[in-house]
Amino acid sequence: MKTVDVSVGKGYNVYIERGSIDRVGELALEVVKPCTAAIITDDKVNALYADRLTASLETAGYKVVKFVFPNGEASKNAGTFINILEFLASNHLVRSDVIFALGGGVVGDLAGFSAASYLRGIRFIQIPTTLLAAVDSSVGGKTGIDLAAGKNLAGAFYQPEMVVCDPDLLKTLDRNIFCDGCAEVIKYGVISDARIFDMMREPDKLDIESIIERSVEIKRDVVVTDEKELGLRQILNYGHTFGHAVEKCSNFGISHGSAVAIGMAVMARGCEKAGICSRDYREMLEDIIKKYDLPINTDYSAERLFDALLSDKKRKSDGITLVIPKTPGECELAKVSLEKAREILSAGL
Repeated sequence: MKTVDVSVGKGYNVYIERGSIDRVGELALEVVKPCTAAIITDDKVNALYADRLTASLETAGYKVVKFVFPNGEASKNAGTFINILEFLASNHLVRSDVIFALGGGVVGDLAGFSAASYLRGIRFIQIPTTLLAAVDSSVGGKTGIDLAAGKNLAGAFYQPEMVVCDPDLLKTLDRNIFCDGCAEVIKYGVISDARIFDMMREPDKLDIESIIERSVEIKRDVVVTDEKELGLRQILNYGHTFGHAVEKCSNFGISHGSAVAIGMAVMARGCEKAGICSRDYREMLEDIIKKYDLPINTDYSAERLFDALLSDKKRKSDGITLVIPKTPGECELAKVSLEKAREILSAGL
């Protein structure tokens, strides 16, 4: 079993091991004694893995209740959030109980925000079932929901008690969902470790456990330094500022990973034209993105994307902080005016 220690708050471990979904109950006993365990999941994951998780928890002595909602970004809203809170209350959960988030990023964000809000905070454990959740959203404590004005505009920083990542769960992913997660892995190569590009160069020969471990280590190192995204943690937003605008313009019809891939490529092209990064680097990045059937272009205009960007939660009244790629594995944060952001966006399209 690979273990990554995340020393934020009281600290927690990320466990990476094939078959570990059947050991969740055993592992959970390290941090939460037997109590009521509320599984939060979506309808797709429920059919695949909820029974195995339930069996593991019950064997360890937990009483299990379960809330299931329709899969997809459209469910990450205030209505689902309130329904989860009502479910927890109707099942009489108390602060000593625990939530298990079984699913991808949407499940983790909803379950985590519910855990942060219910009774002003109860414990929760992440069990990611997508690559994107395993390498990114399950670690670091960002939780939240979307509002009509934009993505993740309501939420809380709230760390889990534990993350249990079973790479075998990724075998049931559709290729496009798996590739969505690859966009986040590629992002880590851009911002921190160029060796990620070598790990991702041959899609048919991925050492997925090592990829997850290295990605989590990179995110851990950033989050430990800046839990609340006041400085360095903003570097994790590479590709996301413009990517979130693409998602909003598509009414979330374009997946998060595809939107981030577009955002990464747009930023690289804009920076190449500004003389910040080289043509060779930009071409290498685009080539790796395309290996995973991810897009590098969008039909949305600069004007429409910029209007969507104005709702981004990272925007300040006097500008926005962009993540600027320089060389493989090296980026810098640059606070720019909104007009400068518009110029970079226009140049990159």
